[in-house]
Amino acid sequence: MTTAASGATAILPARFASSRFPGKPLANRTGRPLLQHAWERTLRAQSISRAVIATDDERIMEAARAFGAEVVMTSASHLNGTCRIEEAVRLLGISDGIVVNVQGDEPTIEPSLIDAAVQALAGDHGAAVSTVASPLAVGEDACSPHIVKVVLDQQQRALYFSRSLIPFNRDGAAAAGAAPLKHVGLYAYRREFLAEYVRLQPSPLELSECLEQLRIIEHGYKIAVAVRTCDHCGIDTPEQYEAFVNAWHAGRIEH
Repeated sequence: MTTAASGATAILPARFASSRFPGKPLANRTGRPLLQHAWERTLRAQSISRAVIATDDERIMEAARAFGAEVVMTSASHLNGTCRIEEAVRLLGISDGIVVNVQGDEPTIEPSLIDAAVQALAGDHGAAVSTVASPLAVGEDACSPHIVKVVLDQQQRALYFSRSLIPFNRDGAAAAGAAPLKHVGLYAYRREFLAEYVRLQPSPLELSECLEQLRIIEHGYKIAVAVRTCDHCGIDTPEQYEAFVNAWHAGRIEH
């Protein structure tokens, strides 16, 4: 049985190519690469004993080594992040334990969210994976397809993820506990499940919604969900990076 106390391994996927923000992991207007911010915050999580960057680009590998990170080179042909994580743990020789997928473009990720994901998986022996959900913040549009929503069963496991609004409030007076929850793209996996995931065929709902986690549910595996308030967001565009840089230099982000 895997426990959080044994120390989980975090893998941070980082690709140089990005249609909206090429070279994003190496943007360094704060004096350090964007990827370094995410790596450093990951190491602050109490549940993490090792944090490794997985990349397919020599420039990212060199930069990561320069700031002291462990790096593994992975294939450029992976269809999703989970498959890249699986290759990374194979190359690293990790045979058991909990593996956490932390996005390399989230420089303000809260370490407590990583701990929550690890604890949720360690505490649910019937789940193969765990993730995090958050109430929507003021001003966030629950109908936006850019915000993935998740609904849970009474065991705090995911029933479904969607880009559409779920649950649907037919009568206009939502029942207690039925408010939309935003999915936070942070995953913890049992090492043995990663080997199983890459053997699973892409599933119809996964292909329809373009959400890789639906493959897990469609094939009958369980995803435990920790519900926490989450204020951070990833960096997808130069404009979002500009806002991060301004907040960093203004001291609104912990250094």
